[in-house]
Amino acid sequence: MNSHIVYEVLNLVGTFVFAISGAVAARQRGLDLFGVLSVSFIVACGGGVIRDVCIGATPPAAFSDWHILAISILASLLTIVAYKKVIRLRFPVLFFDAVGLGLFAVSGAQKSLAYGHGAELAILLGTVSAVGGGVIRDILLSRVPAILEREIYASAALLGAIIFVASAKAGVMTAWTPWFATIVCCGVRLLSLHYGWRLPVYREASVQRNRNRAQTEA
Repeated sequence: MNSHIVYEVLNLVGTFVFAISGAVAARQRGLDLFGVLSVSFIVACGGGVIRDVCIGATPPAAFSDWHILAISILASLLTIVAYKKVIRLRFPVLFFDAVGLGLFAVSGAQKSLAYGHGAELAILLGTVSAVGGGVIRDILLSRVPAILEREIYASAALLGAIIFVASAKAGVMTAWTPWFATIVCCGVRLLSLHYGWRLPVYREASVQRNRNRAQTEA
C-alpha cells in the first residue's frame, strides 16, 4: 500500500470522525433526522466546500465524490442508532479528530497551491478546510464557535498549514513533507488536550469590568 492510498484512507477516516462529531452535536440539540444528517455533512465537508469555492475548484469535491456523502450518512446513522456507545468512545474520536484536523489542513493548503494560489491564501484556506465545518456547525446551533473560546485547535491547523506551505515555497518538499506537517498538527492538538494547553483567555477581566461598570452606574 503506497503513501497516497494511506493518505486517502486516513482522509476518509478523518471525514468520518468529523461527521460523527457533527451528528453528536446535532443529537444533543435534539434535531430531527434531517437536521442530524445536515449538520454531520456540514462538519465533515463545510471547510472543504469553502476552500473549493474560493480557489475555483467547482463543483466542490464534497458534491462530486459520492464517498464523502456516503461516509457522512453512515456516521449520522451510526450516531443515531448507537448514540450512548458513540459518546463513550471519547479517546478514539478525539484521536482521529486530531488526525483529520492535520490531514485537512495540509490537503487544503496543498490543493490551494496546486491551483496556483499564493502562500498566504494557501495557509488561510488550509486552516479553513480543517475548522470551517465546525464553525458553521456552531453558528447553526447558536453557539460561540469552539475555536474562539476553547482548546488549541485552529492554531494547530494553522501551524500544520504553515509548515507545509513554507516547505513548498522553500523548495524542500519531499514525499514525507505532508506527513510531517500532519503529524506536527496532530501532535500539538493531542498534547494540548493531554496537558490542558490553552491560549490566553480574557473572559474574567471583561466580566469584572462589566460588573464594575454596572455598580458605578447603579
